Formats: sequence, structure tokens, C-alpha cells
Amino acid sequence: MARLFPDAPILTAVYKPDERIESTFAGREIRPSALQMLPGIRNHYRNTLPLMPWAFGRMDLSGFDLVISSSHAFAKSIQVDRGAVHICYCHTPPRYLWDLYEAYNSGLLGSARKPLMRYLKRIDGRAATRVHSFIANSYYVADRISRSYGRQSSVIYPPVDVDQFSLDHGDRTHYLAGGRMVSYKKLDRAIEAANRQGFPLVVFGDGPEKDRLSRMSGPSVKLVGSVSQPQLAELIRHSHAFLFPGVEDFGILPVEVQAGGLPVIALARGGALETVRANETGLLYQDDSVEGLVDAVTRFENETFDPENCRKNALRFSRERFEQEIAEAVAGVSPGR
Repeated sequence: MARLFPDAPILTAVYKPDERIESTFAGREIRPSALQMLPGIRNHYRNTLPLMPWAFGRMDLSGFDLVISSSHAFAKSIQVDRGAVHICYCHTPPRYLWDLYEAYNSGLLGSARKPLMRYLKRIDGRAATRVHSFIANSYYVADRISRSYGRQSSVIYPPVDVDQFSLDHGDRTHYLAGGRMVSYKKLDRAIEAANRQGFPLVVFGDGPEKDRLSRMSGPSVKLVGSVSQPQLAELIRHSHAFLFPGVEDFGILPVEVQAGGLPVIALARGGALETVRANETGLLYQDDSVEGLVDAVTRFENETFDPENCRKNALRFSRERFEQEIAEAVAGVSPGR
């Protein structure tokens, strides 16, 4: 988006750039919210969740005819001038406020924070009414936007750096799983499947679940921590398939591994239904359990998948395609209506 609008300022709740982000946005005007002034905010910004609707809502957007928010929570809480247009590229309505409210707010802790969650849900619903046009990052998310906000949306898949991967393969020695180590990605099911069957599994990534996943890993499982794109490409070169037992709104990793010619074994839920072509670029299984994944791996070992078909499928999600579709969507909106 920033490349499409090179002169546009970029507003964000908190600006804490790593080396990649700092390089990408060098020379750009970055405007963090009032939250940036809080002591220690760069390391504890997640704790300011209740303040985020307020922080985005008080941003000064006067004088802009068009504002695009990239929102997975409260960025859409911005307020624009009368006559200006607000397009929201929505990665998801917050799960913990809407369709997974009970799962995220169970037990004593959930009961204690219910008043806050209900307040944030009202604020989020009110913000959605002020959005002029929603763009969802998948049809799965478009359905969730409809059910949560009662709003229709067009779909533009997010950009994936497919050119960072190639069909150059070496000896296939292991299965692959990974990503941010959080509970909803269900990496524990991939590890448990490898423990039961004894097949070699490499797991990459970092996050709050890392210690638990490490403790439960058997001798055939290797955790390698966070990886760069070149390191991921090398892991792909030596993998049989990518195991994807979680439910994602879109899911970048299944597309990246397919760009490297690697088939995916995925739970038939969420974005995987849109990014993996069943029996052509991977297997989609229905049983959301360790046993279901074990059965899928067993079936996979009797199938053959063409790496070129995997890569061809991944090219549907290229960065160039995303930029073209976003530009067309913006051109179709008329500020001042």
C-alpha cells in the first residue's frame, strides 16, 4: 500500500521498527498515536488494547479526501472529514469480541474482563458503521465481516512474496510446520502427530507457546526458532510437505511454501480452502484432531504432487496482483460523495 501511495503519511498505534521495517519505510512520514508517549510502550503495547480505539479515534486526519485503514482490530476506529472516504482493508473482525468471544473469554479471567470486552465490542461495531467500504483479505473473512458487522465487502487477497521462493529442491528429509507459536495455530497437533508416527518434523517460529512445544517434542521433532525467508526457502527445499493444522483468516505460509513447490496438508477450514487446491497442491482433511492429521499424512505418502502446480497456484497471490487490485478498488471510490 505504501508503494502505491508514496507521498501518503503512515499513521500507526505504535512505531517499533525492526531492521526490515526501518529499511522498508526509510524516508516515509510515520505518525504514531498518542500511545507512543507512554513509558515503555514499545515493549508492552499489547497491554494498551483497551486504549487503542481512543488512540486511533483521536488521530488528526483533517484535510484528507481518502484514508485507507489496514485493520485486524481497532485501526478502523479512525474518524475522517465529512465527504472523505474511509476504505478498510480488514484482516479480520477481532475474534475475541465476535465469533470466538466465548472461547477467548472463558473461566474466571474471562468473567472478570467481560465488561471490558462488551464495551470494546460496542466500540468496534460502532466504528464499522463509519467505514465507507470494506475489503476483506479472504472470502472467509468477508463472511465474518457480514456476520459480525452486517456489512458486505469485496475480497482482495493479501500480497505474498512468491518470488522469494523457487522450485530448486534437494533431498527431502522431513515434514515442515511453523509460524508464530500461539495456541490457535495448533502446532502442538503437528508435533503430537510426529511423536506418534515417528516421522521427522522441523518446526520453525517463536512465540509464547515455544517452551511448551519444546517440552512436548519427541526425538523426531526439531525446533529451529525464527527463520528468515532464505532460511525458510532452504527448509522448504528439503521438506516432504507443510503441515497446517490451524485455522487462519488467510494464511501466508501455505502460499509461500507452495511458491517453493511444496504441497500442503491442511485442515479444511478458513483460508486454507482458498489457498490450497485439494488433491492438486495438497491434501485437505476434515477431522480436527491429531488422529485426523496422522491419517492425512499417511494418505499423503501414497500420493504424488507436482511442484510446478504448487508454484502456479501460489502465483495467484503475487504482490503485483495485490497492488493492481487495490489501485483499482481505490479508483472506483469517489471522495466527496
